[in-house]
Amino acid sequence: MLHELRVENLLLMERAELRLVPGVNVLTGETGAGKTLLAQALDLLLGGRAGSGIVREGAAEAYVEGVFSLPPELDPEHDDRIPAGVDEIVLARRVWPDGRTRAYLCGRSATVGDLREIGGLLLSFYGQHEHRKLMLASAQLEILDEHCGPGQRALRAQVADAHARVRAAEQQSEELQALAGARERELDLLAFELDEIEAVDPSEVEQDELVAERDRLRHVEALRGAAALAAEAIAPEESESGGVTALSAAAQALEPMGDIDPALAPLAERAQALRFEAEDLAAELRRYLDGIEGSPGRLEEIEERLAQFSRLERKHGGSIAEVLAHAERCRARRDQLERAEVELGHVEAELAAAHDELNTLAAELSSARQAAAPELAEAVRSRLAELAMADASFDVVVRPREDGVGPRGGDTVEFLLAPNPGLPAGPLREIASGGELSRVMLALLSAAHSSDVADERVMPLLVFDEIDAGIGGHTARAVGAHLRELARRRQILCITHLPQVAAVGDRHFTIVKDGSVSPARTGVTLLEGDGVVGELVRMLGGGEADRAARQHARQLLKAA
Repeated sequence: MLHELRVENLLLMERAELRLVPGVNVLTGETGAGKTLLAQALDLLLGGRAGSGIVREGAAEAYVEGVFSLPPELDPEHDDRIPAGVDEIVLARRVWPDGRTRAYLCGRSATVGDLREIGGLLLSFYGQHEHRKLMLASAQLEILDEHCGPGQRALRAQVADAHARVRAAEQQSEELQALAGARERELDLLAFELDEIEAVDPSEVEQDELVAERDRLRHVEALRGAAALAAEAIAPEESESGGVTALSAAAQALEPMGDIDPALAPLAERAQALRFEAEDLAAELRRYLDGIEGSPGRLEEIEERLAQFSRLERKHGGSIAEVLAHAERCRARRDQLERAEVELGHVEAELAAAHDELNTLAAELSSARQAAAPELAEAVRSRLAELAMADASFDVVVRPREDGVGPRGGDTVEFLLAPNPGLPAGPLREIASGGELSRVMLALLSAAHSSDVADERVMPLLVFDEIDAGIGGHTARAVGAHLRELARRRQILCITHLPQVAAVGDRHFTIVKDGSVSPARTGVTLLEGDGVVGELVRMLGGGEADRAARQHARQLLKAA
């Protein structure tokens, strides 16, 4: 139940506060006064989009707030969005001129999705063009399922889940079948590439070593010449000169002098050490000369090995690291392909089981619809009789879907209407006029929300925004009576232009536009007593002094 609705700076509405009561709350006003502003305010509370220019000119922001009873579906102990201990739900929305918005839930920041989800539990909104949705097969299916009761929603959720599993299994099966189709060809290619890489067996360490050895062999003469020259300079093989001889003479000259001057003793030792080091260096240089030739043809072997590495690099990524990574990918893909046939068998089994479950659930869903269809048709026919369409026939036809079971089951639903006797019933979208559609919609809503089939927790507030468009006279009075009957089980807010409907209101608000200020301003006023009579007189087209219109207004109130 909606207790209070507050609106500030929304288009022409500077400030309005409505305190609603159980039963029928009506809102009336001159055409163009802005009755639909309150419908727009409620849409914002339901998470609707805030259009451009929605903030009143000159205002810093627009603000909408609704105070609702806490529905049983929301448990503060298990929903961290709801503060503990509350017995009311407060939804609010701020809108800034640049289009930014902020949502609030019980005083806390929330998302628009939170408003949409929780607002959906608090009220159901039906606009003046909502009856057009009745022409859609999807909407007709939704109405029939609503009539089936709350258990149908749970069953539909199971069907949707089973359908999603079927689609996932089908997609996986298709992928595995496509994989199997090209499996042998791809396995051959993978085997060829792996054999080529494994035959060469490359490594980054070997590549570095081979490059270094190749560089040495390419410059072997220069290396030999340098080593030979250095060895000969240090210790000539055919003369007594050279570095070793000179160092030996120096050591011999210094050694006896150490007894005379101790300062020369360590220098003599260093000279002797240098001599030994020079002898060892000369020997190492000659051993280098003996080994640098290498085996004949070694350079060619190295060049061929490095050429194999280069061929692999050109084909598989530009480096030996990439070649090795490609080999690992090939092995993983080979394993996947070899497992594909086994996996396909498993997936096909899962798909068959998912299909069986989906068909079983869809059959249960369809059975419930088949059973509820004549009940809904009878309930609608009964209500149409109360809405001045006593001779109309109405049927609900459930047929199998041509494209099989979908996420909402395997049925399509068609509403058939014959507004007058003697005429064949036809699809609602082809037969009904605008006024007839409004009455059919009201009859359907009444049946869907009737106490014997509806879940009382779902939509405690029904909002009707001029769904009485296109009707009048006795039919309008019947619509008003029907709304009052519906209001015994639901709180209703009805925005209307018909006095016959307004007369059934338990609380009556009127919206008036003041054009004497700029920008124009609208306000909402609670009417009581003579104020209600005066508004009905205006709606009847009478003036303040029109006694007949005033008497008619009182009769409408008395009849309601």
